[in-house]
Amino acid sequence: MKPDTAPTLESLSLKIDRLFELAGPKILDLERSWDSAQGTPVFTVDGRYTTRGWTEWTQGFQFGCQILQFDATDDQQFLDIGRRNTLQRMAPHVSHVGVHDHGFNQISTYGNLRRLAMEGRIDAHQHEIDFHELALKVSGAVQAARWTTTLDDHGHRTRGFVHSFNGPHSLFSDTIRSMRALGLSWQLGHVLMGENDQPISLLQRLIQHAAATAKYNVYYGQGRDIYDTPAEAGRVVHESIFNTTDGRYRCPSTQQGYSAFSTWTRGLAWIVCGYAEQLEFFDTLSDAVLEPPGSKSTLMSMCHRAAAAAADWYITHSFTDGMVYWDSGAPRIPRDMDYSAAPSNPHNDHEPIDSSAAAIAAQGLLRLGNFLETKGEIANALRYHRAACVIADTLFTEPYLSTDPNHQGLILHSIYHRPNGWDHTPPGRQIPCGESSLWGDYHAMELALLLKRRIADDPYITFFDRENSAQTS
Repeated sequence: MKPDTAPTLESLSLKIDRLFELAGPKILDLERSWDSAQGTPVFTVDGRYTTRGWTEWTQGFQFGCQILQFDATDDQQFLDIGRRNTLQRMAPHVSHVGVHDHGFNQISTYGNLRRLAMEGRIDAHQHEIDFHELALKVSGAVQAARWTTTLDDHGHRTRGFVHSFNGPHSLFSDTIRSMRALGLSWQLGHVLMGENDQPISLLQRLIQHAAATAKYNVYYGQGRDIYDTPAEAGRVVHESIFNTTDGRYRCPSTQQGYSAFSTWTRGLAWIVCGYAEQLEFFDTLSDAVLEPPGSKSTLMSMCHRAAAAAADWYITHSFTDGMVYWDSGAPRIPRDMDYSAAPSNPHNDHEPIDSSAAAIAAQGLLRLGNFLETKGEIANALRYHRAACVIADTLFTEPYLSTDPNHQGLILHSIYHRPNGWDHTPPGRQIPCGESSLWGDYHAMELALLLKRRIADDPYITFFDRENSAQTS
């Protein structure tokens, strides 16, 4: 990618409006046609949303799209169905003890509704706000209870992470964005109560998880293995494996990527987006709430390093239009591939492009640029802003934007689980293409809304309260 050739925000305005014009009918089509007895819609097959039982992590995106559509258009019908579905359908997700996805499901629904109420965008009685806040508090605590202890620098089991649905040995890169559930729950004044009434700080668990992910899942070109070279600085592994008996780190792994020594690009996108958000959140905290006090600069440096390393890797390994293959090491990618020479081709015959990775990464790049802008790092901020605009310009245009009214997806060419063969390959094609996912659609809409608000100089969207951030605990 060449960020210096990015479109301006103003030139994206019409494309953003068109995206939401296309999104409305698709959202209503899915709402009318989906049979809830099937479970949760996940991705499309032949243009119609279908399900895939692995983990219930996409329902919040389904209803979240409805709420984002209202946010962007003020069309009351989308607020009404988003509110109704959140009230009637999301409670089981709040108390779901078997997933690491609370920050996806609950922040996208209860969190967005509460945010709109706090912004004064919707009329909400105090009991409705209280209802949303109770759900968010409980969700953060349930997520934080999914805990594995690990060794500190002195060999003691005083650190840890929120483990994935694979089990207590598994640290996923995905989870860093889901950890905002802990941040908001803590900001709302909640605490996890453990055995013998022991209070457990949600903020400290969030910080420990962020530290573990930055240490084990992100590579910085410092020779952790023979593939951790300076040229590959910023490489991200999907999963890190730990010995749960003694708390030791064992090895890298992957579930949805090609290998433990290549980069599954959606995992890297979660790192860019998740750490950029945590930088925004941690920046509002005082040193007094941290353990040990005075450690804020170390915390901020760690998050900045992880976000910037992954962001730079993405820019280097993306096509001129900002798109990426589903995994950088996928076996049929030409070894002499020059990403800076041409735009992507989602209809190629060797490996799929993953537009959902691009949508997630673009939001992270935009947020990272915004954060650096507030710190006076204008050159880096501009580079990341421009990279986000390159991706947005591509996503909001055919062949990635779905203009077919009979296709329920909004953003085409999303990949879910390539190794398992879950993605649909159309007749006559060699690879999966032409389909959508709820996380891809949601993150594209969230990206468009962030850009729309920036263009209009409207309030900036965060998962936490910027004007009323907790300073003490």
